[in-house]
Amino acid sequence: MSILIHTESSYRFKRLVAGFSFLELIVVIIIISILLSFAIGRLLSLQVDAERVAMETVAGTLRSAIGIKVAETIVRQEIRELSALEYSNPMDRLAEVPANYLGALDHPDPRTLEDGNWYFDKRDNVLVYLVRNKGFFEGGMQDPARARFTIRLVYTDRNGNGRYDTGIDSVEGLKLAVVEPYRWVK
Repeated sequence: MSILIHTESSYRFKRLVAGFSFLELIVVIIIISILLSFAIGRLLSLQVDAERVAMETVAGTLRSAIGIKVAETIVRQEIRELSALEYSNPMDRLAEVPANYLGALDHPDPRTLEDGNWYFDKRDNVLVYLVRNKGFFEGGMQDPARARFTIRLVYTDRNGNGRYDTGIDSVEGLKLAVVEPYRWVK
């Protein structure tokens, strides 16, 4: 009986030393593939979230800078001068522009610019963000995907004609407005 046990345990030891069977190898490869596909999907989702947060952070910083400019003009009692800032470059309100800001450009072809960057289109008076993860961005401008912003005057339209009239309408401030609605999707 002890010889049989010894022989059986010797067989098990040899089998373990010999390696995986073909079926075990296939199972391990399938498990690793499934885990890898989940990891890649999660990584892509994190990249999209990072881009969305970075873009919205710059937009939020610009909104704050515009708010500070409005507050300064109110304190100096020069609120009517805000109308001159409508459609101006919002990046001019920042002490330091983002590293991915390409500058004020004369109506460039956005297809020739690198994704993930900002620029100000001097002809259209809009600040543009070129989206890197296009498959997760809806709305805005397409070909290539981009979000566009502009500075708009906030005023009370006293005569109801839908536009600002100096001397008639009262200026209340400025805002960073989205030109075309957009959204990030998962």
